[in-house]
Amino acid sequence: MTSENRSTSLGASVSSTGQRLRNLLIVLVAVVLSLLLGLGLQHQTARPSLTALAESATPLDTALVNGKPSLVEFYANWCSSCQAMAGDMTTLKTEYGDRVNFVMLNVDNSKWLPEVMRYRVDGIPHFVFLNRGGEAIAGFVGEQPRSILDKNLTALIADAELPGQFSKGQTSAFQADVKGNADDPRSHGGLSAGA
Repeated sequence: MTSENRSTSLGASVSSTGQRLRNLLIVLVAVVLSLLLGLGLQHQTARPSLTALAESATPLDTALVNGKPSLVEFYANWCSSCQAMAGDMTTLKTEYGDRVNFVMLNVDNSKWLPEVMRYRVDGIPHFVFLNRGGEAIAGFVGEQPRSILDKNLTALIADAELPGQFSKGQTSAFQADVKGNADDPRSHGGLSAGA
């Protein structure tokens, strides 16, 4: 074998080894990215949702008569501030749910228009604290830190004055549609007052 043949053979061997290493590296990167994507999706689906909170909420008519104090949240699924608070609300419900009713009223459902008007909901999330007799004793509008809600729920249970009775945080604008609008996709098929 000539030296020229040996160097060609050695070059092909080195080239083949380099290509194998490159392919192995590509496979490893693909596996790592797939794992990260899978973990990311799993984490994303584990986030609390407003729909899940609403489905597990105490109905308003029950909350008004069962002798427990209540935290009523006016919300909408499209409300970014409401979505941002869903995790804290889930935690608070887990901690206080045996002593406080957690009521969720979707402002997009015209069924709750009387309550929207009664509690003067003009931004969401809008929280109303009801005493054991169902009377409104305090309210908050907008995103609230969990610590504030925690202190107020503790006071509500103890029938004490709520420390942060009227607070305003970041909100999503909301205006009650008193007439209803069948063309509005959020009206859920509601008819106008004149129809």
